[in-house]
Amino acid sequence: RCAISAPVFFPMADIPTSRPVLPFSHISRIALQQMNAYHPAVVQEVATAVRRDAVVVVGMSVNPHVKEARNALTKANVPFTYLEYGGYLSKWSERLAIKMWSGYPTFPQVFVNGVLIGGGAETKALCESGEIQSLLKQERVAA
Repeated sequence: RCAISAPVFFPMADIPTSRPVLPFSHISRIALQQMNAYHPAVVQEVATAVRRDAVVVVGMSVNPHVKEARNALTKANVPFTYLEYGGYLSKWSERLAIKMWSGYPTFPQVFVNGVLIGGGAETKALCESGEIQSLLKQERVAA
C-alpha cells in the first residue's frame, strides 16, 4: 500500500502545492520503469527544446488556449518554438507523457527560460503587462 505525502515544496518555489505529490520512494521499481518508458522520445523532444530555446509553447491543434498563447507572444514580438502534439482525438498518450513530465494538467504549456509559466491566460497576461520581457531577461534555469 502506498501513502500519499503531505504537500511538498518544489525546487525554487516558496509556496507548497496544495496537491499532494506521490514521492518516488512510494513508487515501485517496475512502475518507475514503465513511467520512464512512456513516450520517452516525446518527453526528450520537449525537454531539449525547453533547455535550448528561450520560449517554448507545447500545444495541440484546435485548442483555443494554445492559439491564445501563440497570438499573445506574436503580438508582443516574442519569438517562440512551437511543439504540437495532435488534437483532441489524436496523440492523447503523447500529451499525457508531457503532463507526467511537467506536472501541469493542461495545454498549452508555456516555458520561458526553462520555467513553466502556465498556459494561455497566464501567457496573455504576461505579454499584455510587458512582464514577459522581464522574464526573458532573467537567467535561464539550469536543467
